[in-house]
Amino acid sequence: METAFTRLVGVRHPIVQTGMGWVAGPRLVSAAAEAGALGVLASATMTPGRLREAVREVKSRTAQPFGVNLRADAADAGERVRIIVDEGVRVASFALAPSPELIAVLKEAGVVVVPSVGARRHAEKVAGWGADAVIVQGGEGGGHTGDVATTVLLPQVVDAVDIPVVAAGGFFDGRGLAAALAYGAAGVAMGTRFLLTSDSPVPEAVKARYLAATVRDVVVTRAVDGLPHRMLRSGLVDALEDAGRVRALLRAVRHAAGFRRLSGLTWREMVRDGTALRHGKDLTWSQVLLAANTPMLLRSAMVEGRTDGGVMAAGQVAGVIDDLPSCAELVERIMKEAEERLASLNGLRAVR
Repeated sequence: METAFTRLVGVRHPIVQTGMGWVAGPRLVSAAAEAGALGVLASATMTPGRLREAVREVKSRTAQPFGVNLRADAADAGERVRIIVDEGVRVASFALAPSPELIAVLKEAGVVVVPSVGARRHAEKVAGWGADAVIVQGGEGGGHTGDVATTVLLPQVVDAVDIPVVAAGGFFDGRGLAAALAYGAAGVAMGTRFLLTSDSPVPEAVKARYLAATVRDVVVTRAVDGLPHRMLRSGLVDALEDAGRVRALLRAVRHAAGFRRLSGLTWREMVRDGTALRHGKDLTWSQVLLAANTPMLLRSAMVEGRTDGGVMAAGQVAGVIDDLPSCAELVERIMKEAEERLASLNGLRAVR
């Protein structure tokens, strides 16, 4: 299926596997790319050296286009951009709006720039700075999220910008892809649906928790880092919501120290990143430390398999997913469903 997005990035199908920290590594990304989707490598939880290794590993597994996701406000964003350029990565995606300077560097090197946005004004801003496409995530999406539903946000963004728009938040099957295309999107991006595949590196016990979840088990909480964060309800979430400020702060400091060791960041760089996160969000400094805590809580679940000792970010679709196909099986199924649904819609006739 050809759309403005598939033509832009060179993939066969208008589907994006999003960059999920500790999940979207070389194994999942290469499997998604081989299936014809755009696989996106998550770099925020990697050191720059590990990022370069991961990019090369993906390239050793597939000749298909793929992308790298990074934080535009990270202290070492420039270094990571250089790695993307040096290694010939096709797409750079951003969790936050990249600066015009970063966009210019990437575009000069022929890298496609695709920021993720959660509001129409943000889409207009990055489009004006030269972004090639945008991923727009509605409130149904997992991880840090907003409160506007995809069905309301998506048409606003499609009407506001002249670049390809990829819809995220609430997508898991071919019906969703057909609906997004009907809204004017050029594709869909999915995180939870790709997390729940046989190619995902997430421990089986954690996958089982996702599969057992109902829609009501997927909640939005500010207890983890002070920002709205959609995840599975767990004993840890309950404990964080019940914890007093001092206990939460002590926990955050301990985990932030652990992430510093794993990431290779200095305390100064972590404070700088925290300051960038704090800007415009009215966060206290204790909440900034809680934000530094988040990668370690995600790692506890997604790497170590601790379902009650870690955070399990999840879109609302976790409550309706009940299987673990391979990426190839998933993408083939979605495309077949979408084509069948679009064909049936084309067969409708207006009744006067």
